[in-house]
Amino acid sequence: MTECTQTTIPFASLKTPRHTKITADFQGGRLTSDAGVLLLREVDRRIGLTDALAACIPDPRDPRMTVHAQREMLAQRIYAIALGYEDLNDHDTLRHDPALQVAAERVKRNEEDQALSSPPTLCRLENRIDRKTMVKIAEVFVESFIASHRNPPPEILLDFDATDDPLHGEQEGRFFHGYYDCYCYLPLYVFCGELLLVPYLRPSDIDAALHSRAILKLLVRRFREAWPKVRITVRADSGFCRWRFMRWCDQHDVSYILGLARNKILERLAAPRMAEAEEAFAATGEKQRHFGEVSYAAATWDRERRVILKAERLREGPNLRFVVTNLPGDPQELYDDLYCKRGDMENRIKEQQLGLFADRTSCHAFQANQFRLLLSSAAYILIEAIRRLGLKGTVLEKAQAGTIRLKLFKIGARITRSVRRIVFHLAGGYPLQKLFAEVVARLRTPQPPALAPG
Repeated sequence: MTECTQTTIPFASLKTPRHTKITADFQGGRLTSDAGVLLLREVDRRIGLTDALAACIPDPRDPRMTVHAQREMLAQRIYAIALGYEDLNDHDTLRHDPALQVAAERVKRNEEDQALSSPPTLCRLENRIDRKTMVKIAEVFVESFIASHRNPPPEILLDFDATDDPLHGEQEGRFFHGYYDCYCYLPLYVFCGELLLVPYLRPSDIDAALHSRAILKLLVRRFREAWPKVRITVRADSGFCRWRFMRWCDQHDVSYILGLARNKILERLAAPRMAEAEEAFAATGEKQRHFGEVSYAAATWDRERRVILKAERLREGPNLRFVVTNLPGDPQELYDDLYCKRGDMENRIKEQQLGLFADRTSCHAFQANQFRLLLSSAAYILIEAIRRLGLKGTVLEKAQAGTIRLKLFKIGARITRSVRRIVFHLAGGYPLQKLFAEVVARLRTPQPPALAPG
């Protein structure tokens, strides 16, 4: 067997005591810098996400020749994304990390057998997931959302939005998008508050609202099966303002508030309000906001609908905005208190793309990239569950995924093993010891049973 020479890394010596040398090497033994992965495992066991995903995916491998269980591979990949390792190549070394091995529940007596799946093994998993399986995975996300409510909610607000996923290779479904000025995919997301329901990868040569009505139908049907009395409202920008979408909502008692692109007819209808804003601005020199409503139907619509208008005069010039809705209420309150808060969903999308690598769609096959988006989404669901179940009322209650990773996951530890016990000796200098212990206690506390509906 070839013996590898361990490299010693020299650093500048200390001045006091005189000429004290400092060196480093990678011979520390069973150490990890990601001991907080135990939190991911704990919340995963509580909500049952990885188990449910594994149950969706058929395993065509011969059990006699299988080294790595499918559930173990999923846990390895999802936890690694949450820990900040976006590439399959990271697992060439990460597969030997003792904390990730414990979290993925691969603990063998022979240390050589403890290694997790290699990058090629994980790549084969990604490329054998078919469309039917991914539909089942999407259903798991919806069921996870429903299970997160102990009692039937009186109302839910669904946010729809599309975003760009830039591409830098020759992936299937790659097209140039003029608005984003790049080759990209155009994934569709549906959130309810901070909870993710739908991550749906699409090519970019499409209407931004493509398949949104079909997805809404499926969501509404399932929510009303679970919660017959729930009121449902849909919120989205002007990219989703399609008359068939609105007609379906009107016919099925679903409320909506959607952005509406401006045009000459709308500008003419808003002219009286805009004139009032201009007059007030001329008199005061201060920004003016005037609200009103009109009945309007585009030439392609089936009927007229209520349109809220905001006539704003800024120092830079006029600023007209339009929103179409079937909700009752004061126009300004609907615009300010409901529609404008749609921007928080964009923060959730950024959190997943920037913090959990949802845009790491570098596989050639389109379906493999859709599966990668689902893996990233699973990591988001776990971190959101930690935030909701373990961090409520703490200093990290509103923390983003990157901050939670830095504060709670990146902990140094020495791991010792005996026949019946595995012990994580966490770093003594870790500054959030009390918070970490509190989060663990919360995640391990059994959830009280839900009250009976109604």
